[in-house]
Amino acid sequence: MAKYIFQRILAAILTLFVILTIAFCVVRLMPGSVFDDPDLSDSVKKVLEERAHLDKPIFVQYLYFLKGVVTENDWGTSVKLSPGMPAFQVIVQKIPVTMALNFISLLIAVPFGALFGILAAMKNKTKVDTAISVGVILGISIPSFVFATCLQYFLAYKFGWFPILYQPTATTAVKVSSMVLPIFALALSPIATITRYLRGELIEVLNSDFMVLAKTKGLNQFQATVRHALRNAAMPLVSIILHMFAGVVGGSLVIERMFSIPGVGGLMIKSINALDHSLTVAVLIFYAMISVATALIVDLTYGVVDPRVRMGGKKDE
Repeated sequence: MAKYIFQRILAAILTLFVILTIAFCVVRLMPGSVFDDPDLSDSVKKVLEERAHLDKPIFVQYLYFLKGVVTENDWGTSVKLSPGMPAFQVIVQKIPVTMALNFISLLIAVPFGALFGILAAMKNKTKVDTAISVGVILGISIPSFVFATCLQYFLAYKFGWFPILYQPTATTAVKVSSMVLPIFALALSPIATITRYLRGELIEVLNSDFMVLAKTKGLNQFQATVRHALRNAAMPLVSIILHMFAGVVGGSLVIERMFSIPGVGGLMIKSINALDHSLTVAVLIFYAMISVATALIVDLTYGVVDPRVRMGGKKDE
């Protein structure tokens, strides 16, 4: 087990290193620079270039950047959006809003997805199952930003039930209500994914022998499904939910921008538009760390539950 954990952690570190390298090179090779600003004097440009090592070849810049990340936890300095502030500190200020948005979306998606999945499996090949299946197809097919646009137009603009944009300086009630639409926009796809997976798993289990035995003990269909059938799908469902978290975080990039939410996603787009390259690289690495950490947790979970995973399927070990 220790060997498996070490291999997974090493693979995660190598993956993160490759992503870091690609992100740095791609962003630094993008056309344009913050130093193209005509309002900056030549003396200020020279000082900024020397501080960021931009007066040196890109390979040397990368070595300085890598040294700062590894030895000093220095992810660079913002030169446009938050001049002089460390990029990591800028991100830390935005994390609470982004994490709240994504965690609440998943907390809503899990019970609703489980409920619809159980209902569709119990009502297999009926009108209820058909209606839920159509909703699942729409939920998986429609991008979150399209759904968010519909919510903004109908529920916010036409009916006026919710604010169109996030209201950070409003009262607590208004602030909470302004988060409702982006949360549901992000929750749609996870709900559909959980419903589809759980329906498929439960349909196979409901006709098994132990389910027949459970019914003979006096349990009705719903009780037998929740108490027995659902347990068989619970463990794989956890790994799916962990993977979905990374997907929801990525999807919030656009949602945060659409609803003017001051999170990491909005910061990403603003830094790209402002040509604040150090901040852009730091945000990319932040999202990469979430994805890699999620994949690592899933791998370790599978390794603990199923010995065949950590042994690579070899019976002689």
